Amino acid sequence: YAQQRHWFLWQLEPLSTAYHLSGGLRLTGRLDIEALRWSFAALGRRHESLRTVFRANAEGGAEQIIEDEPRLEIPLTDFSGLSLESARAQAGEEAGRIAGSPFDLTQGPLLRLALIRIAPEEHLLVVVMHHIISDAWSNRIVIDEFAAHYRSRVQQEQEGEKQGQEFSLPALPIQYADYAIWQRNWLEAGEKERQLAYWRSQLGEEHPVLQLPADHPRSSRASYRAARHTFTFPAGLVGRLQRQAQSQGATLFMALLSGFQGLLYRYTGQRDIRVGVPIANRQRVEIENIVGFFVNTQVLRTLMDGRMSLKSVLDQTREAALGAQTHQDLPFEQLVEALQPERNLNQNPLFQVMYNHLREDYRALEQLPGLTVEDHELSEQAAQFELTLDTVEQPDGRLEATFTYAAELFEPATIARLGGHYLHLLEQLAEHPQQSLGEIDILSEAERAQLKAWG
Repeated sequence: YAQQRHWFLWQLEPLSTAYHLSGGLRLTGRLDIEALRWSFAALGRRHESLRTVFRANAEGGAEQIIEDEPRLEIPLTDFSGLSLESARAQAGEEAGRIAGSPFDLTQGPLLRLALIRIAPEEHLLVVVMHHIISDAWSNRIVIDEFAAHYRSRVQQEQEGEKQGQEFSLPALPIQYADYAIWQRNWLEAGEKERQLAYWRSQLGEEHPVLQLPADHPRSSRASYRAARHTFTFPAGLVGRLQRQAQSQGATLFMALLSGFQGLLYRYTGQRDIRVGVPIANRQRVEIENIVGFFVNTQVLRTLMDGRMSLKSVLDQTREAALGAQTHQDLPFEQLVEALQPERNLNQNPLFQVMYNHLREDYRALEQLPGLTVEDHELSEQAAQFELTLDTVEQPDGRLEATFTYAAELFEPATIARLGGHYLHLLEQLAEHPQQSLGEIDILSEAERAQLKAWG
């Protein structure tokens, strides 16, 4: 079902990069390029999603075509003849070009790889997938399995072992297409109606559009460049938030979401606040280690007013999140089709902002023999929504937040201020949960001074 939606969106805007999952890795040290190519080829053979393309069937719907062999070329671009500064600049531009090139879902491959040599012992690996074959959970699988294959291959070459003793991972019990067939059969056997009844009751008949005050006018088609503002939470705040959440039977995710919903209420004055929240949707053990597009999107709704205490906001968010968790299988596409909100090309149906909470653990990359690995930020792509908040728990305990926003709508200073107000609301939730949402003064000292100066 989710792939059908992406097929439809791609046909609307075949040149859009909004649904590219892309990342860059800076590899410092002695890189074995043949081992890298072999490792990704092994990944492609293991996971059918990585060698899947799509075509229209007789009814015009999307149909998966699984190719027998992966077509994963990894071209090498060499800038090592330039000065180090120039080589890095050229590599950044080339990586951005690769990440920004649109996919043709009918031709593939829908996993694109490229290697850029900056210096003899410095390379940039660019990995781009279309969302129709993958999701954030799949990224971890790809990284873990690539690292395992690469380590094994390098070790084999160093020890001079024969090709017949190649490393292999345990066989996968099923593939993504098996899941797609099972999901369709299971939902159509009655589960769809049961879960749909819950969501009808939860979301009601009216589906208001969130009107975030923007710095610039909205366009008739929601096609915007994505810009980002990232900040780290004060260490003490995370601990206090966790304690407050636990005292109410909630999680850190629920506390962070309730703060975001409270922020949206204060910025818009609208009582009915709806936020899209992606969930991994991998509650069955057979699909935990499969690369594919399993993620589902849920709409978490909170009804607010200024007299509500922050504690009450968190209670309501907790109930909405728990209810959504027990009704997580209904595809978002089916929900939109059933509720039939007013459709508009310049806004997403049922919600306009998204919140995603992740735990990141890419420690497998720290164990690549002879290599030091760092993240490399790729250039901008299209924005999926006007505003998205991502919070990431790092292995060292840090909590990072990123606002991804439509660059044509909001000024960077506006989003930086939004981030400050968000942290302030969370401070109040952690320290003064009985305080009313409407009574909180979210302005900083500098903003109060600015108002006073304006008169």
